[in-house]
Amino acid sequence: MAALTSLLLKSRPGTLLPCQPFWVVSTRDASKKSGGSCKNQGGKSPGRRYGFKHVNGSFVHAGNILATQGAMRWYPGAHVGIGTNKTLFALEDGIVRFTKEVYVPSPRSQEGLSVIKLPNGAVLYKTFINVVPTKQQGTFKLVDMV
Repeated sequence: MAALTSLLLKSRPGTLLPCQPFWVVSTRDASKKSGGSCKNQGGKSPGRRYGFKHVNGSFVHAGNILATQGAMRWYPGAHVGIGTNKTLFALEDGIVRFTKEVYVPSPRSQEGLSVIKLPNGAVLYKTFINVVPTKQQGTFKLVDMV
């Protein structure tokens, strides 16, 4: 028996000698690396840069984004559209104008119910972003005098 154990110790692991039973040497190596997985990958992207992208008096083309916002801070005025994520964009080429207008909510709306709690005489303002078109609409040129 001593000769068998000395023969087993001198042989390389994983090799089957003629005198060894197969269950003595059956070893299995790992088929995958033992690296861990990390599931906490978020948080490395920069924040969303909300705010107005064009200032008062600047020229914009149709389709340009005027402002991005999370909550309704600016409202669409003339020739300005609003996207599904409250992004305001220009509908026509023109010059950007910011205006503040008095806002009187209807008492039936959800917003009107919260405004009712304000003191009497309080005036509410909303900021609207408008685009003044550069080409005039509804004008004509006199071609010939009759």
